Amino acid sequence: MSETQTTTIVYNDKITRQFIFASIAFGIIGMLVGVVIALQLAFWPANVGEYFSFGRLRPLHTNAVIFAFVGNMIFAGIYYSSQRLLKVRIVSDKLAAFHFWGWQAIIVSAVITLPLGLTQGKEYAELIWPIDIAIAVVWLSFAFNFFWMLKRRNEKQLYVALWFYIASIITITILHVVNSLAVPISMTQSYTLFGGVQDALVQWWYGHNAVAFFLTTPILGIMYYFVPKAADRPVYSYRLSIIHFWAIVFLYIWAGPHHLLNTALPDWAQTTGMVFSLMLWAPSWGGMLNGLLTLRGAWDKLRKDPVLKFYAAGITFYGMATFEGPLLSIKAVSSLAHYTDWIVAHVHAAALGWNGFMAAGMFYWLVPRLYGTKLHSREAANLHFYIGTFGLLLYVVSMWVAGITQGLMWRAELEGGGLQYTFIETLVKLRLMYWMRMIGGLMYLTGFIIMAWNLLKTVQNGEAVDGQVEVVTVGLKPEVGRKSWKELAFAQPMQVSALILVLTFVVGFSTGMASFGSIVILMCVFGLVILFQSVKQGGGGWHHIIEGRALFFSVLVILAVLIGGIAEIVPSIIAGPSAMRSTTNVPYTALELEGRDIYIAEGCYNCHSQMIRPFSWETARYGEPSTAEESIFDHPFQWGSKRTGPDLARVGTSRSASWHYEHMLDPRQTSPGSNMPSYTHMLTNTIDFGDTEGKMRGMSRVGVPYTIKEIQTASFSADAQAQLIVDELKGPPLSVDVAKNSELVALIAYLKRLGNPPPPPPDEEKEVATADETDNEADNSNAQEKK
Repeated sequence: MSETQTTTIVYNDKITRQFIFASIAFGIIGMLVGVVIALQLAFWPANVGEYFSFGRLRPLHTNAVIFAFVGNMIFAGIYYSSQRLLKVRIVSDKLAAFHFWGWQAIIVSAVITLPLGLTQGKEYAELIWPIDIAIAVVWLSFAFNFFWMLKRRNEKQLYVALWFYIASIITITILHVVNSLAVPISMTQSYTLFGGVQDALVQWWYGHNAVAFFLTTPILGIMYYFVPKAADRPVYSYRLSIIHFWAIVFLYIWAGPHHLLNTALPDWAQTTGMVFSLMLWAPSWGGMLNGLLTLRGAWDKLRKDPVLKFYAAGITFYGMATFEGPLLSIKAVSSLAHYTDWIVAHVHAAALGWNGFMAAGMFYWLVPRLYGTKLHSREAANLHFYIGTFGLLLYVVSMWVAGITQGLMWRAELEGGGLQYTFIETLVKLRLMYWMRMIGGLMYLTGFIIMAWNLLKTVQNGEAVDGQVEVVTVGLKPEVGRKSWKELAFAQPMQVSALILVLTFVVGFSTGMASFGSIVILMCVFGLVILFQSVKQGGGGWHHIIEGRALFFSVLVILAVLIGGIAEIVPSIIAGPSAMRSTTNVPYTALELEGRDIYIAEGCYNCHSQMIRPFSWETARYGEPSTAEESIFDHPFQWGSKRTGPDLARVGTSRSASWHYEHMLDPRQTSPGSNMPSYTHMLTNTIDFGDTEGKMRGMSRVGVPYTIKEIQTASFSADAQAQLIVDELKGPPLSVDVAKNSELVALIAYLKRLGNPPPPPPDEEKEVATADETDNEADNSNAQEKK
């Protein structure tokens, strides 16, 4: 052994302070936008102008709360705790600064682009493709700094919080890259690589796991670090933390399809999502109990300590959300709850109860320490807790009542047949609950503003200080008895795990993915074996060894995540070309494609679905159940996740151009009681049909079978179809004159197409353009323009 040396490490806590106050600032903005859109649902005149309608502001609200408020909070917690758990300073201060300012620039770009209608139309992934690339670059800078710290750490063993950080960083990278695959057609627009059923599966594989690995696992890591610190107690159970972590990482990635139950998604995928969602119940509650029981022996402090109040409430909301999530993934429950405000209640209980309260607890604990002083006012912090809790409960309960009321009224049928209520009647019935939701959200925002004031006063009472630690570094000979990668990879836990996984897939696929009882049993055995092998000999077993091997640990996380993603998504991608060749559906015309782009830009998918489920009350209201083939050319898919307005999958079979014209300009004229905003700007906003050819060429590149002739004549065909609609509007009953290149005409064309496709052309006319031909044609067109 060589000589012992002591080194003083000064942590970079400036980056933590920056992310904390960015989180608070954007949290206020995001919640304020949330209150505004809640008001818009209760009082439609609150939709002001083209840029501040519900459809454009709702994505701004979700992005601000998820990626600006919670995202900045996550980065603050990870940077603070990782340096101390690894006993190493952030390796590159410049990279950390780039991460901070890059992330804020991304958020500002979202604030600008989303109200302008620049969106990809994918829930939780609306930002346009240049911003997607920026997100990838900034996220990788964060990942590089984090894993570089792991490499240079002065603490060999990885504490449980670090496991969750590793899983979050790795999985979000995979999710973002796959879900963002698209073909750009301009600097502000692209078409997703996947379409229809494929895109639905990929989107909710991403959407659900963005919730899992951005809003859950990093916060669990923060819980495992900050709750023991605040309570001055050790984590309740090391064993429970192991089973909690690996079960969450492996099971969560499979659960995405439960967002698509009773739709045109293949049954095997729906059942897979449902079963794995139900299996998540146990490990999620295991984590909740591990967090709450860490507070044992410190319960007396809850009466006075606002930090512990927020942590206890936040962990409780986590337990409530992870009970409700699996409940909603049961097909029978989903048939009632899906598309209703019950889902809104579930999401906000998790985002504001779990994420919001954990953030508040962390901020109240951290800021005084980062400024070497005491919290300015415990009384104000306690007031924040009670106002926030009451406001959140008012919000959640009102949306539970609204959601269950919606679901029951939608399915209410008369004894002699027919539906008991119109869609508008169900909407009018909920108006009081929408006001209660707005008041609850305003109370929660008020509590948050109180916190911002309290922390600002705390900062003024102190001075910024950076933590430091004395680290003893000992020069050692190569570790004696260090196990090789091969020994770890082929250890008994890995062998048993591999065997169980193989048996699971054999049983599942050989029975058409129907024998899920066997799968559940095998997964349970898998968990028990891993738990037993990991913690034997007082924590000195196999898992204890891999906790000291950061690279090997990270590879295992990657494998656990990829298994579920590949098993669910690859079969759908493989089946895609076959479905495309056999379809009798016809792609959108040039004008319909322009109208669809407007539909997405206005955020209509936030309020309308295009998926009729196979229930008698839905078919009686909307028509025949939707099929996978009907959305095969949708890039992105438009099945929707909420019905503030009715389903539109077959609206083209029942509404005329005149009806759509009146409805878009004054929804109350055709649907008394509607809370839909007016879209008068569509009359004056125009489309350049010269750009339509490029859009069709882009759709051709993602697999839509347009012919070369259709692409070359896009502007002419759009003009001709628009003229037909203009002529129809000139006649009775309206007799109005509309510009044929107006956005309204294109949107009408798209709406009239829904559920009403033209017959397929004869086979001899199907001269489908290949990608090479499309590119060649684009080159020729550019050459002609230069001449």
